[in-house]
Amino acid sequence: MSADYDQDPSEEQRLAWSQQQNDLKKQLVLEDGLSFDTTTLADLKYVGGVDLSFPLGDHENAVACLVVMRMPDLQIVYKEFLQTKLHLPYISGYLAFREVEPLMELIQQLKTNQPDLYPQVILVDGMYTFVGNGLLHPRQFGIASHLGVLCNTPTIGVAKNFLVIPSEFDDMAAIKSQYKQALHKKGDRFELVGAASGSTYGTALRTSDNAVNPVFVSQGHLITLASAVNVVLATCPKHRIPEPIRAADLESRAYIRKSGSLQ
Repeated sequence: MSADYDQDPSEEQRLAWSQQQNDLKKQLVLEDGLSFDTTTLADLKYVGGVDLSFPLGDHENAVACLVVMRMPDLQIVYKEFLQTKLHLPYISGYLAFREVEPLMELIQQLKTNQPDLYPQVILVDGMYTFVGNGLLHPRQFGIASHLGVLCNTPTIGVAKNFLVIPSEFDDMAAIKSQYKQALHKKGDRFELVGAASGSTYGTALRTSDNAVNPVFVSQGHLITLASAVNVVLATCPKHRIPEPIRAADLESRAYIRKSGSLQ
């Protein structure tokens, strides 16, 4: 992360990042490496959520937040913040190189200081509404997968909007129409299968009877898609957005309001 914020990375830098993603992807595990029953969620004690927030009009200074919630009552048992300066603009497909370092630092801090509260799975959101993704990514290695591999921790990508991937998901209007027809109640899902590859990138999941719009769930690391869906649904008792990342977003925004400035 050495480039200046106002300078787009060169094509050579993008190629280097793509190669790094492909190298890390070799360590990606898409089977359950979980310490709890994936159907009943018995023994699931702690779920984490991470997010970054920015002051209004500022896309460089940020506060990262890690929240850990106790299951099944979803009470916050740990939260921590990290003020950070991001040195890269948002580049589609390369979010991890902008945001993963402060999230890693927060996770490592928790592991060192309070390992008894370390989450069994972490839900990953992003600053932008369509980038809290794992497999739902042009190279099937979004920030949730990147973070999961680096932390050796099960992760789930949860995005608020659908990321269009050229050649796989070109007709957004058709896909939106299809998932709207399929999602009638909480728990309904629509698989996101690439047109060219036939690969399942994730699922559009309705998480609330009261919220028509779905979230887009994809595997991060050490988890199957079915298990990821079960965890997301268990963390959405009231709202469309899972409580751990919703809390991380609200807490980080409150931190910014209280601080007044991150300069």
